[in-house]
This record gives sequence, structure tokens and C-alpha cells, in this order.
Amino acid sequence: MLPLLYAFLALALVVILYLTVIRPRQLTWGATQKEAVGALPGDDIVAGPHFVATRAITIQAPPAEVWQWIVQIGSRRAGWYSLDFIDNGNVPSSRDILPQFQQLSVGHYVPFTPDQKNGMWVKAYAEPDYILWWDQKETATWGWYLSATGEDATRLVTRLRTRYDFSFPWVLYYVLYDFGDIIMMSNCMKGIKARAEARWARAHLDSNAPQIQAA
Repeated sequence: MLPLLYAFLALALVVILYLTVIRPRQLTWGATQKEAVGALPGDDIVAGPHFVATRAITIQAPPAEVWQWIVQIGSRRAGWYSLDFIDNGNVPSSRDILPQFQQLSVGHYVPFTPDQKNGMWVKAYAEPDYILWWDQKETATWGWYLSATGEDATRLVTRLRTRYDFSFPWVLYYVLYDFGDIIMMSNCMKGIKARAEARWARAHLDSNAPQIQAA
């Protein structure tokens, strides 16, 4: 009996620690207080969300550069720049801009899984300021918001708003989603940052290279 009691108490402690300390921090990873509470396009779509996550990162490249990496995101597209063995069928995420995935329109489908069965649709966008995805059921939105900061730099903010379905087996999925989303999202944002900065730096090196004139 005591081992079961100890196990229950340990589990309760983990849950309390997650809800009071870890969860609030992971929901605002990288974001300022102003960014975390500020209104963004699409906030009015999901009523009563159980999960609202606002994450942010600064990228040393202009919004127009960062935009190209976000537009082509998706499984079996450019990938998610994250853990490819989980979200892209173990296909390495692209390190290049792919012209065939640069077109965007309202209603465009963004596949989340290699079988293309799960994903979201483009609800609205304004190049290169933001892209808003939704599930067409008003239970989930995912927005990408870009703003210029400093010289040739971008502040990238993402916001997920999800209303959970507590019926079985969906509740099990949302438990994993609540815990694990930060792992995938932080890796994705770092992946965008690394790719955009590397490509922008190469472009600057090429433009600043001395030109050799023919005699």
C-alpha cells in the first residue's frame, strides 16, 4: 500500500511542478511579457482555449528572408527544421529555399504528418508580416508573426491557441501535446534562425566580395 501511496504522491508532485513552474515558462519561451499578452491577428477565432503558447526568437536577417523559410514549412515539403525523425518521416529538413513551395494563398493546406492526413489551412496572411493557420473548426490556430527590429533583423513570434477535446482517446494526445510541444517548437524556431542567418550571411559575403575586372 505504501509504495502505491508514494508513487501517487510523486506523480502529484510532478504534475504540480509542471503546472505551476514548467508550463508557464514553456508557454512563453523566448517571449517578453508584452509579446506574451499582446493581441495578434487570429486571437478571436478560438473561444476558450486551454493551451495558449507565445514563443519568440530574434533572427539576424530581415523579415523578407525569414518569411521564405516559414512559407515552405510542412511535412514532405521543406520539413519543420526540427526533429525530422518525428515530424518529417526522417527526411532531413531543407537547408535551401525551395521555389516550388514559395506560393501561398488562403485555403492552402499545410501538412503536419508524412501521410498528409493531419495539418492546417492558411486562414490569412500579409507578406512578410504574418501567416495564420487554422483547423477550419475554430478549435486551433497557429500564427507566425514577423517584425523588423534593428538593422537587418527580425523578431519572430509564434502563437498557438488550442481548445482541447477531453474525450477518449483525444485526451491522451493533448496530454502529450501539452508536455511535448515546446520541444518541437523551440527546435523549429532555432532551425529557422540558423538557416535564415546562414543564408543572409552568405548573401552579404557574395555582395561584398571584391570584383575582379578583366584587363
